[in-house]
Amino acid sequence: MPHFNRLLIANRGEIAVRIIRAAKELGIHTIAVYSDADVSSLAVKLADESVHIGPAHATKSYLNVDALMDAMHKTGAQAVHPGYGFLSENADFAQRIEDAGLVFVGPTPEAIRTMGDKASARAAAQAAGVPTVPGSDGVLSSPEQAVQVAEGIGYPIMIKATAGGGGRGIRVAHNQEELVQQFITASAEAKSAFGNGSLYLERYIRRARHIEVQILGDGDNVVHCFERECSLQRRRQKVWEEAPSPVLDDATRQSLCQSALKLAQTVHYRGAGTLEYLYDDETGDYFFIEMNTRIQVEHPVTEMITGIDLVKTMLRVARGEPLPFKQEDIVLRGAAIEVRINAENAAKGFMPSPGKIGKLMLPGGPGVRFDTLLMPDYAVPAYYDSLLGKLIVHDDTRKDALSRLRRALDELVVEGVFTTLALHRKLATDPDVIAANFHTSFLETWLIDNPIINPAVEAAP
Repeated sequence: MPHFNRLLIANRGEIAVRIIRAAKELGIHTIAVYSDADVSSLAVKLADESVHIGPAHATKSYLNVDALMDAMHKTGAQAVHPGYGFLSENADFAQRIEDAGLVFVGPTPEAIRTMGDKASARAAAQAAGVPTVPGSDGVLSSPEQAVQVAEGIGYPIMIKATAGGGGRGIRVAHNQEELVQQFITASAEAKSAFGNGSLYLERYIRRARHIEVQILGDGDNVVHCFERECSLQRRRQKVWEEAPSPVLDDATRQSLCQSALKLAQTVHYRGAGTLEYLYDDETGDYFFIEMNTRIQVEHPVTEMITGIDLVKTMLRVARGEPLPFKQEDIVLRGAAIEVRINAENAAKGFMPSPGKIGKLMLPGGPGVRFDTLLMPDYAVPAYYDSLLGKLIVHDDTRKDALSRLRRALDELVVEGVFTTLALHRKLATDPDVIAANFHTSFLETWLIDNPIINPAVEAAP
């Protein structure tokens, strides 16, 4: 694999900023891409160079492969980092990069096809002896086929898109009628978001925890960086993540992480990846559900407990370097929590809240990190994900990390748009959250009993 020193970041927002910072520290020339809506973005300001790729709508810019390829050729880029979302798990995009003689910062197209596709990843897990949730064997061709499979598994049942993530293309059906309706809706949503409407089914576990294992590979060796817990979700989108999981004992942690390694080794994995599991609190059983063949939004909590810069490691591996550490070098230290600050009006069903940023005050001090796209007077566009930034804290224990989180949340001020700050301030003081007594359906119910009222300081746009 060729060495490179000119990197194009095929993404936007906070992850583009994160990648630019990591690349610069490695002496790599950075090239940002931007749509009409992002001409004044922080990524454009921080990159060494930037190039326009099209209109605001993502299908005409960040999802436009031809526009991105043109940008690479115009700027002389030698490598591409896809970030997360958009084309980050698109095997055809990765293949086109490699066919052009450029470096794709991530796994091989073959690994993305096998592990990025949720149905084939499930088959690979079963072949490797890793436990999976009972479900369909591969992709389903029609709602009628889904009904036949569901009769053998039993309701309620989960419909899942084979591509993508972030909760899109996922539905729960409690009976045959719902399954037929939700199958059509989920397929259309997945096709619109990821260009792939393929679906499969899994048994729905009522009280499950979402636990995932971060891995890194260089094509020959694979290591794990312990697990994260992401059970606090709204509409299957994570809002709060922490590492390590507060409920796993050492034996279960070891077993879970070893199963992730076993699966990643079967495809000679290269780059950063995450293997996601459902964990049953009552039985202690865990089931592999899917793999994300990219860097994830919640990667900073893993960086905080291991001291490993995951994005830099991705870039080094893409340059052809071996992993700079062995499994025994990776030590779990303390506890970290990340909360997502979105431009949403929680008091009105989390409605997106684009607008111009006014007063902005960021938290600081020991063990506090804020990954963001924000800057004063920035106009939050209406075209993309509502994520404004991620507040991450780290301390010796989970109890101390929670205390640090409450302090940092009090320091953070974002005016001009509605945000999810009030939600996180309330969660951080909730007795069940403090006791880690939650599951993947907890937050939806909790919000009914704990309506969020926006503070007056967060003025409407």
